[in-house]
Amino acid sequence: MKILAKNKSAYFNYFVVDKFEAGIVLLGSEVKSIINGGISLKESYVRIENNELWLWNAHIAKYKFSNLELDETRTRKLLVKKSEIKKLALRMKKETLTMVPLSVYLGHNKVKIEVGLVKGKKKFDKRETLKQREVEKETLQKIKYK
Repeated sequence: MKILAKNKSAYFNYFVVDKFEAGIVLLGSEVKSIINGGISLKESYVRIENNELWLWNAHIAKYKFSNLELDETRTRKLLVKKSEIKKLALRMKKETLTMVPLSVYLGHNKVKIEVGLVKGKKKFDKRETLKQREVEKETLQKIKYK
């Protein structure tokens, strides 16, 4: 499993409650662009529309050898079973959760996306995560220089 892109801002802005894997419908030139590192998940999100999952605002750069003129932030369909989508919809309503893409990776020579059910962090929670990171960084430096 080779990770091609991670959504670092999702881990900072949200508490990840649950994760699941989905396939993604792409064109050949988009796959090549993603493998070359031309994807950004920073402001993207996942929505349920007509009992289907759709990825919104994921930026996939145009592949330099392609002749296709595509919108780089177009919506893309995610491949998940209908029964799983129904369970997700119920859980999202019940617990007031959101779906955000966490990472894109190659699994068995197919581009897969890891989607997380997340709950928003408050400002004080974000400050606390920054403090924890700094403490971990300092302890690693102390261990390194001993």
